[in-house]
Amino acid sequence: MKFFVGLMMSCIFLFASVDINNASEKELAKLKGVGEAKAKEIISYRDTNGCFKSIDELSKVKGIGTKTIEKNRDSLSLGECKK
Repeated sequence: MKFFVGLMMSCIFLFASVDINNASEKELAKLKGVGEAKAKEIISYRDTNGCFKSIDELSKVKGIGTKTIEKNRDSLSLGECKK
């Protein structure tokens, strides 16, 4: 039973969308090819330049290239800017 619950929670995370305009460092760091350092860069870019207008704008963040974006595209979303 514990295995089944763990498997379900893993599936939920796999299909969960990460809102790049509002995600925390911890949430961003879980993306493929994005660790703590790149997550901090994403947040720093967002704080300096405002919310992202497109997912492709992530390529303007130091250390984030088109390959990283493509690996994660299905997991990324653009939420309403809360700032």
